[in-house]
Amino acid sequence: QVQLVESGGGLVQAGGSLRLSCAASGRTFSTYAMGWFRQAPGKEREFVASIAWNGGGILYADSVKGRFTISRDNAKNTIYLQMNSLKPEDTAVYYCAGRRVFVIDQSPRSYDYWGQGTQVTVSS
Repeated sequence: QVQLVESGGGLVQAGGSLRLSCAASGRTFSTYAMGWFRQAPGKEREFVASIAWNGGGILYADSVKGRFTISRDNAKNTIYLQMNSLKPEDTAVYYCAGRRVFVIDQSPRSYDYWGQGTQVTVSS
């Protein structure tokens, strides 16, 4: 069993930056592909970014490409999402997720573990 805990959310002005962290428990974290998703009020949960078990494969949603960077530190059982040039439309609850395979995927249904989420609010 893996537990995921996100942190780093908050309120920021448009154009600003935030760094989200997701700390994972469990010895098998380093073998899991991990991802970030977000959900705005009244909308479905959407893919943001995913990273393979060793960081060798990374995928971004077109809406965040060039602005967000996903990374992981397996020694610390932690993944990160560096968010730059934030826009009001990035406002959402951001979720960390893990799947029990090595490779990345952008479908929420393919992820086995989820954190509780952290709120990101970008003001205009």
